[in-house]
Amino acid sequence: MAKDKCPECEECLPAWLAAFGDLMSLLLCFFVLLLSMSSMDAKKVSEAIGSLSGAMSVLEGGTKTEISKQRIQESTPIESSDETSDTVNRITQAAMDANEMIDKGKGPSITVEEAQEGFIIELPASLLFKSGSATIENEDTLLFLKRAALIVDELPSNMQVNVKGHTDNQGPGKNSIYKDNWELSSARAISVLQELLLDGVDPKRINASGYAEFKPLATNATEAGRAKNRRVELHFFGVKQDNKAKIQQSVLDKVSAKQ
Repeated sequence: MAKDKCPECEECLPAWLAAFGDLMSLLLCFFVLLLSMSSMDAKKVSEAIGSLSGAMSVLEGGTKTEISKQRIQESTPIESSDETSDTVNRITQAAMDANEMIDKGKGPSITVEEAQEGFIIELPASLLFKSGSATIENEDTLLFLKRAALIVDELPSNMQVNVKGHTDNQGPGKNSIYKDNWELSSARAISVLQELLLDGVDPKRINASGYAEFKPLATNATEAGRAKNRRVELHFFGVKQDNKAKIQQSVLDKVSAKQ
C-alpha cells in the first residue's frame, strides 16, 4: 500500500512569528516611553510621543519630533520650579515643627500652601498677638519666623515677600491703641515684616499691607470663623524682569501721554 505524500508547505512565515514581531514592537515602544519620561521634561515626553506616532502609528497626536536648541533652552525653568518645591517642603517641615511646640499641636496651626507663582504661609493671629495688639509675644512663632527668614535668604533674587495683615469684622477694642481694623491689620503686618528684617531678609524684596476685615476666609458670624479671619499671610511670589520692565514702560507711556 502506497503512503500518502506529505503536502507541500506554503512559502511564507509562520503566523505566530507575525504576532511575536508585533509584541516585540510594542515592548520597544513601552521602554522608549519609560526612558523618555524618566527625564521629567514635559516637552521631551511630548516629542517622544509624536515621534512614535509618526513612525509606527501606535499613539494618537504629536507631530513635533525634532528637539531644537530653542526647546531645550525653554525647558530650563523646570529647575527653578523644583527649587521652589524644595523650599515649600522645608517651610512645611518648619511649620510642622512649630505647630508641635505650640500648645502641643492642639490649638491653631501654621499652614503652608502652594500658589500659582510661589507659596503662602498663613499665621493665625492668636499665635502672634494678644487681642487688639500688634506686638509679637509667642517665642515659638518667633523661632519659626527666624527659620523662615533663613530659607527666604536662599530663594532666587527675583522672589518677593508680601506680608498681609487681616482681621475679623470686630473692632480692635477700647483698650487698643489702634482706632480701627485698618490700623491694626497694617501694624500687625509691619510687626512681622520688621521681625523678618531683623532676621536678615533683604528689605528690597519685602513689603507689608493691611486689609482689615475685607478679605475674609470664613464667615464672621461665628467665633471659629472670626478666628480664622484674624491672620497674617506671607505671600512668596516670583517677579519676572521682563514683566517688570513692561509695567514700568507702560506707566511712563501714560505719564508722557498726559503731559
